[in-house]
Amino acid sequence: MINSFRGKYAFLSNMYKSPITLGGISYTCAEAAFQAVKLKDKLQRTQFQNISGPAAKALGRRVHLREDWNEIRIDVMRWIIHEKFKQNPSLLKKLLSTNNIELVEGNIWNDRFWGVCNGSGQNWLGKILMEERSKLQKGE
Repeated sequence: MINSFRGKYAFLSNMYKSPITLGGISYTCAEAAFQAVKLKDKLQRTQFQNISGPAAKALGRRVHLREDWNEIRIDVMRWIIHEKFKQNPSLLKKLLSTNNIELVEGNIWNDRFWGVCNGSGQNWLGKILMEERSKLQKGE
């Protein structure tokens, strides 16, 4: 099991510098792209360009969420993870090199939705990464 997206496996983190372009807007990492999609207005999303993952996460906590956010956030993360690896072939190779190892976004910041903290959590980010890896292994 990979239970931390740090060190050798930092590339699995949404904070990892991995340029992504969505809808004509370029972001520095998956976290910035994810936080931007919390906003429906494309012009407002540009405030997430050229900022780090931690800065994007902080900014994302202060925006007015789109009404459908809770219903779409998992699918948004699937889309962003797909684009992260599609647009960054070197990271795609690294993801594939994890073979079929279980991926768990272990954390100490109490995120039990996207990850696992103190042995408890839904690990949605880990699940989505494993889904993407499986699709890539099958050539999808």
